[in-house]
Amino acid sequence: PCSALEQPGVVLSHPKSRRRAQPSASVAVMSDVEETLKRISSHKGVQGIVIVNAEGIPIRSTMESGVTTQYAANLSQLAQKARSVVRDLDPQNDLTFLRVRTKKHEIMIAPEKDFMLVVVQNPNCES
Repeated sequence: PCSALEQPGVVLSHPKSRRRAQPSASVAVMSDVEETLKRISSHKGVQGIVIVNAEGIPIRSTMESGVTTQYAANLSQLAQKARSVVRDLDPQNDLTFLRVRTKKHEIMIAPEKDFMLVVVQNPNCES
């Protein structure tokens, strides 16, 4: 009903290449990331976004520092465990998306190779 990550066109752009980006390319990518974060944040019910690197360290967030650190550490572990369970059940499979719904929040986790996108929203928002 109000899932920001499931809306068409809500995709976090990131470079797939390992090559060094030219300064103008990096600025363009950062601009795309900022634009995407603003677009996701503008959805009803979105309370915060955290981007976590492969080591579980938050690299960008719209939430306060202490909360960001908690979400990054705990959800990195959860996503790793969920990925492990999926692979144990079927070694040819992989985790692509994880949604956790609590009484207060809906937490959507989109793990990628080099980072993980976390969106926290109010599950009771009106569409």
